[in-house]
Amino acid sequence: MSPLDKVIVGMAAEKNVTVTPEMTVGHVVPGMPAVYSTPMMILHMEMASGSAIAPFLPAACVSVGMAVNVRHLAATPVGRTVRAIARVARVEGKSILFEVEAWDGGRKIGDGTHRRGLVNVAEFEKRFGVTTAKVTTA
Repeated sequence: MSPLDKVIVGMAAEKNVTVTPEMTVGHVVPGMPAVYSTPMMILHMEMASGSAIAPFLPAACVSVGMAVNVRHLAATPVGRTVRAIARVARVEGKSILFEVEAWDGGRKIGDGTHRRGLVNVAEFEKRFGVTTAKVTTA
């Protein structure tokens, strides 16, 4: 039995965000326009992808981004709502390929593919020496 047996082609999720000044390329790169940045669009596509499959993963596992092939087709100004959509296109071994899109109202502003891999959190943290920072309160 594969840990991805419950993940099936066609599963989908959306991430809706209102573009803020902090999400713009102009916020990060002085002199650039204050429009929704490509890295933010990709982040929201990745978040939608993870949400589509999270409830169907084994308890000790999460999915992590592995590859992105995305086109950013149109600019979106601050204040507009972007809808990022992800659909499972293929399940291959321990990875899942998603078809992703982003929309500003009825206008497609991005599309492409995104691949996520399955990892066991404890094994991943041990392998890469990840430690959880302790939070102290006064």
